[in-house]
Amino acid sequence: MAKSSPKRRSSGRAKKKNTRKQPSGGGFKSTLWRFSWRVGLVGLVVLAGWTVWLDVVVTSKFEGRRWEIPSRVYARPLELYDGAPVTTSGLSNELKQLGYTPVRSAREPGTYSRNGRTFEIYTRRFQFPDGKEPARRLRFSISDDRVGQFRVTSGQNSPVVRLDPVQIGGIYPAHKEDRVLIQLDQAPPYFETALLATEDRDFYEHWGVAPLSIARAMWANLQAGRVVQGGSTLTQQLVKNLYLSREQTLVRKGNEAIMAMLLELHYGKKEILQTYLNEVYLGQAGPRSIHGFGLASQFYFGESFSDLDLHEVALLVAIIKGPSYYDPRRHPERALRRRNLVLDMLADTGQVPADAIDRARQKGLDLVAKPSYSNARYPAYLDLVRRHLAREYKDEDLQSEGLRIFTTLNPEIQRVTENAVERTLENIEKGRGQEDLEAATVVTSRDSGEVLALVGGRDPKFAGFNRAVDARRPIGSLIKPFIYLTALSEPDKYTLITPIKDEPFSLVFDDGRRWEPQNYEREAHGQVPLHRALAKSYNLATVRVGLDVGVDAVIDNLHKLGVNDPIQDYPSMLLGAVNLSPVDVASLYQSLATSGFNTPLRTIREVTTAGGESLTRYGLAVDQVVDPAAVHLVQYAMQEVMREGTGRSAYRYLSSDLGLAGKTGTTNDGRDSWFAGFSGDLVTVTWVGRDDNGPTNLTGATGALPVWANVMAQIPQYGFSPIVPSDVKYHWVDGERQALTQDSCSDARFVPFIVGSEPTDTVNCSGDITDRVRSWFEGIF
Repeated sequence: MAKSSPKRRSSGRAKKKNTRKQPSGGGFKSTLWRFSWRVGLVGLVVLAGWTVWLDVVVTSKFEGRRWEIPSRVYARPLELYDGAPVTTSGLSNELKQLGYTPVRSAREPGTYSRNGRTFEIYTRRFQFPDGKEPARRLRFSISDDRVGQFRVTSGQNSPVVRLDPVQIGGIYPAHKEDRVLIQLDQAPPYFETALLATEDRDFYEHWGVAPLSIARAMWANLQAGRVVQGGSTLTQQLVKNLYLSREQTLVRKGNEAIMAMLLELHYGKKEILQTYLNEVYLGQAGPRSIHGFGLASQFYFGESFSDLDLHEVALLVAIIKGPSYYDPRRHPERALRRRNLVLDMLADTGQVPADAIDRARQKGLDLVAKPSYSNARYPAYLDLVRRHLAREYKDEDLQSEGLRIFTTLNPEIQRVTENAVERTLENIEKGRGQEDLEAATVVTSRDSGEVLALVGGRDPKFAGFNRAVDARRPIGSLIKPFIYLTALSEPDKYTLITPIKDEPFSLVFDDGRRWEPQNYEREAHGQVPLHRALAKSYNLATVRVGLDVGVDAVIDNLHKLGVNDPIQDYPSMLLGAVNLSPVDVASLYQSLATSGFNTPLRTIREVTTAGGESLTRYGLAVDQVVDPAAVHLVQYAMQEVMREGTGRSAYRYLSSDLGLAGKTGTTNDGRDSWFAGFSGDLVTVTWVGRDDNGPTNLTGATGALPVWANVMAQIPQYGFSPIVPSDVKYHWVDGERQALTQDSCSDARFVPFIVGSEPTDTVNCSGDITDRVRSWFEGIF
């Protein structure tokens, strides 16, 4: 027992000694291990949480709406048939806008040949709202601005063939990405093989990332001292484009790898590949970025994706590596070398016949001209289209749902209208010493009210103030036809030969103010027949008629014919103190041109989904709102305006054989110069003035009319020849004597009357019956 105690003490000292050594050795390691374990555990938890978060990001976007697809806006399709009104220059311009390639012989869709006035066109197929228009080869000639000898030489025969419509713009989301969605089964032959051979040979083998490829790329980059090779799989490229930025950081690369694996975990290879086809960036068109092979095939080749040939497929695949560096329009030789490299890699797969590879290698790039459309091409017209769309569609839907909007714009009429406005304003400014003139013009189809062209200023590409829609200016004498329409609707009281006093007078209002209207030239003309008062635009006679029929009655007619805004019932409105825009005036005159039918103007024919399902069809809507017989009498007087009145100078520019009806308008100090008129096909309205409302030395005949006439002179059309209503009869009359007469009399005029309102007295060339008897007796004695 005595020996055991020291041993226990000794043991106790040893134990105490060991206790002092542990913190400097195993204790530190244990602490470090525990710390590391805890840090690692926290790291795993954070990584797991981050992965869960990335998983949510990946699945939420992939399963939701992946892209915002802009709406596409199309012009009207050009219809070709025997007798179609087409000029050679107009057809050539339209083919150029469509990207058709001039060739010696049109053998493929999207090509044409021309020999003088004879055209051969191989049209492209296009899905219209009412069905698919197949590709056809046509042959025809153009003579006197009309199509003749029209025949289909290849493809389904038809008496009428539509070209694919020109895309005139789009309604884009804020990021300006543009794409046409396609399905994988629409891919042309060898496309998938070419893509995978070039970008990801192991696509169907890996699970989102390819470590060997990454290692190979890293080694290559280390050797080069810079990034020369990427090891990203298609899945990683898709993740980068869909979810991540382009910055080169380890964090982003790590996220890319995790998200690629998550994407492969949730979705099949085919679905990932199809998404890639629609997402990949392939070029730039101004502010628009071209994404996906569907749009790229149209952008570079003017063809549908499914119609591409092997050499075209190889070029698109080649561009993926660097759409700017390999831009085939800017760097054709560089793009051609890259394309042939893709063909070589495709040949290495052994899946494509060697002769097909050889033939593709011999081909050129076969690009179409860069599409000329942009949102800045027709800003004023597209502005009006968007206002019409806003009645039924939200902006976010227009910017994201890929709608197809088929408008009524006629690119050729738009072109000549823009040129006429710009050129004529320059001439007026030089000839009359004017400055800073502006103008707006609206051209519509007389029968349908479709807006064919619209110019909002002398610079047609300026996307600012749209004068055609927003410049509400006094319309001056443009109001006179509606005053006389109101009067002639009372045939018991007014006819075209009713004498009207064109003599000075004054009105004194209750507050003592005095109003004394005057003629433009400040001269009175005594008593004149009604038709002449309108043709010569006499103010005094017009105000007298307006006051007689009532200002309220005139305003009521204006509202019936399409004016929606309130109009002050002051007598001065009888001289045009009514503020309207050129589009408003075009709507009013449309009613006169269509014999009293209120025909709302249209810029859109139909809106469909991206797949072609019709959403809204904007059909012709007409409503007979005023007596067509009275309108016919006004049309007669407006034709007289063009032949004998204030609009006669139009025939300096136009053929005298072309029947026209129109009216000039001028406001005080020439601040507004107007002309509105129509032919058998078109209604056109032009305004000329200054934005600051400053005075000019212009009238309706010297400012707006030359612009109007220059527009009309360049458009093939038929003359105005109205149908005579059943209750209107023409009679030869002596206007001075207010009597029927013979057509052989020198002062006879063939004038329409509403049945029952024609004169009852009859005179011959020598006078009435009483005069003739008196003359006979005087001859005897």
